[in-house]
Amino acid sequence: MFKLNKLSAVIAIGLGTALPVQAGLLDDLIGAKFNPVSTSKGVAPEGQKGTFTAPFEEPFVYERSGDNDNNADATPIPAPEKCMGIGENGKLRCKPAAGTISLLPNGDFLYFNALEGTEDFEFSILVDFGQKAINDQTRRMIIPKDSNKATNWIRPLEVDSGANPDGYAITELLPGLGLTNKETNSADGALFCADVAMLADGSIMAVGGTAYYSEPGSNLIGYGLTELEGLKTSRVYNPNTNRWMQGNDMNFGRWYPALITLPDSKMFVASGVTKLLKPVYPQAPEQSGRNVVQTETFDPATGKWTVNAQTAQRSLPLYPRLHLLPNGHVYYNAGGQAFNPFGQSYDQPLWNISATYNPATQTWSDLAYAGFPLKFSDAGLESLTQILNPLTAPNAAMSALTKTLMSAPMKSPQALQKLLSTVTTGNPEQTLQKVVGAGMRGSTFSIMMPLRPNAQGQYKEASFLTAGGVLPLVGLTSPGGYVAVASSRIDTVKTDGDNIVDYQSEVTGSLNETRWYGSGVLMPDDSVMVFSGGDRDGVAAPGVEFPRKTAERFDPVTKKWTQMAVANKPRTYHNTALLMQDGRVLVGGHAPISTLYLKNINLAAFGLSPNDGRDPSFEIYTPPYVNNPNRPNLIGFAGGNSTPAGNGKTMLREFRKGQQVTLELAPGTDMSKIDSVSLVRHTVTTHLTDADQRTVVIPKNQLTVTGQSVRFTIPDQAAVVPQGAYMTFVRTKQADGSLLPSKSVSFMLKHGNGQGVMTANARR
Repeated sequence: MFKLNKLSAVIAIGLGTALPVQAGLLDDLIGAKFNPVSTSKGVAPEGQKGTFTAPFEEPFVYERSGDNDNNADATPIPAPEKCMGIGENGKLRCKPAAGTISLLPNGDFLYFNALEGTEDFEFSILVDFGQKAINDQTRRMIIPKDSNKATNWIRPLEVDSGANPDGYAITELLPGLGLTNKETNSADGALFCADVAMLADGSIMAVGGTAYYSEPGSNLIGYGLTELEGLKTSRVYNPNTNRWMQGNDMNFGRWYPALITLPDSKMFVASGVTKLLKPVYPQAPEQSGRNVVQTETFDPATGKWTVNAQTAQRSLPLYPRLHLLPNGHVYYNAGGQAFNPFGQSYDQPLWNISATYNPATQTWSDLAYAGFPLKFSDAGLESLTQILNPLTAPNAAMSALTKTLMSAPMKSPQALQKLLSTVTTGNPEQTLQKVVGAGMRGSTFSIMMPLRPNAQGQYKEASFLTAGGVLPLVGLTSPGGYVAVASSRIDTVKTDGDNIVDYQSEVTGSLNETRWYGSGVLMPDDSVMVFSGGDRDGVAAPGVEFPRKTAERFDPVTKKWTQMAVANKPRTYHNTALLMQDGRVLVGGHAPISTLYLKNINLAAFGLSPNDGRDPSFEIYTPPYVNNPNRPNLIGFAGGNSTPAGNGKTMLREFRKGQQVTLELAPGTDMSKIDSVSLVRHTVTTHLTDADQRTVVIPKNQLTVTGQSVRFTIPDQAAVVPQGAYMTFVRTKQADGSLLPSKSVSFMLKHGNGQGVMTANARR
């Protein structure tokens, strides 16, 4: 045993800042063509690629005004095109695109728009949008189970969520000088860039969002330099009433935050930025030049937001990729949106460090430089980012510094050697793969792979897949490298109580095409699909990226990607994809920034992304297993799939953690081949993120199969099965070892004692 000295700490910090340089240079030099594992494309055989339906979209547009936006009986205007005519407000009447989408407990879909109003520019988004932006529309879409019936759309009563009708108190750069157009801007409560999550009762919470204005700007001419300010606003959509309700404000304005459900059903929010283009705050200069480092916790019982302790502060990218580990800690998977126009967080190299947050102690612990299998705690560096946080209380910083430089013993002399040698593997190709795939991953998905119990029936390990996106550019994680990459990796975290006992990272087979902003979906056969996106960063230079229309599938056994079917529509920025209850995938969205930040110039004739406004259409991907004649036929829960709710209505069945559940399957299902049951939490996603995404596997040795029935027990770990809506799939094992999933049946999972439910007095 020996103590880590100051020189070792300096070397470790130097390593952390040098690695992004290598990754960024490799990204720029070889990003578009680099495929470190595959030398030829993996393509699924014909007949095994799946298919996409023809695109479909809402057939109407609506007049936008204060009265119409809060009128459930507003007159629909038939519109074969995505926009139809100029409305009373002087703006085009357009259909919303699904930049954010949620699978509601009953199987309907709630979605809302992104960047509403870009169709109305006269000059440029940089000078027009502060005046032309509109609060984003929301829609509820009902896709019938009977394919002979038509899809239907209804508008929530508060179509734009009803936030801030009397304006929003913006954070002026120079207060009192009249340098903004805050009196004439038309979007003080936009849902765009809020994060969303499902609460315990199945309602959808949205936090943050956007207030648009010009700064400097003029109330007389309406033009100026566009500013996007993050809102403190929180709001909740109630699926039972089809209405939005206003919650209490957060303590900090947040644009692009991350929201995640904790085991006790409280909500944890982190990151976001208050002013996107000019993050300078004279009233609070210590907050300037970076994203919001303070974290907050929401208690549904009281409806109040509480700022967490200073030890809970952390510099994170926008929409940081967060996940809930089986031990109840929050895991940061070193990913986020690579969009701060000027790399506006001065401490952003720290975003390359994966970490965990303990809600009980309100502290962060650094795990590793993402992509390298070394726990920082082995070298006494678990408090590195706390030391470097200038807002940390002096005594806390000194305590962390003392622990790191003096008090944390190395477990062995080999630990320091491991710290300095993780870049090299002895194999040049593997070394190159590790370097290119390491560090923060920008503008791509982070998927929690299926959670499986150990031999004792406990869930203690979680793995996370990420692929594509952009990598750090010369040490600056934002803006990142312009050209997308194809590299893919899995990071695994092993827990034991409050302890993180191991962190490992593995390079997998690469994507067959480089891909920026691809939407990842964990399928019920445990594979991962990625849809949409582009070949380069569509924010750095919008409208000049080539779209990626070919879906790809990741095989969790071979750990290779295979090209599947080709979508009908190109969808680059603000695209979405989510798993449906029948095992298919709903693909939608596409709301790009105007071409090169000017007007909506469409260069699709040259094969580039269509940037003539948004795409309100959807298409459904049907995987090969859907048409397999041997697919198990799940009828539902013993005793029915719903229960009476009064007034002739019904509600989903409710089960509690630790409760025994029985499923019924139709005659003809080969019960001898049943392999497992999987519980899949309903997706609520925006900007490629769903922090609550999870699939929990109940293996065969925990199932009781009797006749056409399957009985199992829902795990009793609150952090494994947070409250909310879940789909239940039964999977059989085929001759080739692959899993064949049934259609699903949904239920509401509860922890008991009314935990996590918002009461009437908890709302504003």
